[in-house]
Amino acid sequence: MKIQIKKLHPDAKIPKFALAGDVGMDLYSVADIIIKPGERASCPTGIAIKIPSGYAALIWDKSGPSHKAGIKTLGGVIDSNYVGEWLVGLVNLGQDAYAIESGQKIAQVLIQKIEQPEIEEVEELEQTNRGNGGFGSTGIK
Repeated sequence: MKIQIKKLHPDAKIPKFALAGDVGMDLYSVADIIIKPGERASCPTGIAIKIPSGYAALIWDKSGPSHKAGIKTLGGVIDSNYVGEWLVGLVNLGQDAYAIESGQKIAQVLIQKIEQPEIEEVEELEQTNRGNGGFGSTGIK
């Protein structure tokens, strides 16, 4: 599979796998941004990517900023028919302001094959051993 990437900003970095065996390609910021605790930001990447039909791009956290500073990604599904600039939604769940510099890794993207199921409306769903048991129903509280 090939994906097409277009630079929209001269400082944009092409996503890449940091190490052999990585499943996510790193995405980079083209802006200097400070996200205060509790704030959200749309961080520009300066790139547009054409994902092949039948696939989706899933944007996930970078583990370092997520675990160390509470920086989480938001709304991370990009459809194959979107060819505009990729913006990465970020929220600061930490207690300190978080500074992003242009060129910094901000998230990772996984390209994943998707299925589009046929939808069938039914009067009843098949019963399972869990039934409609929700949060904590298996004994974990």
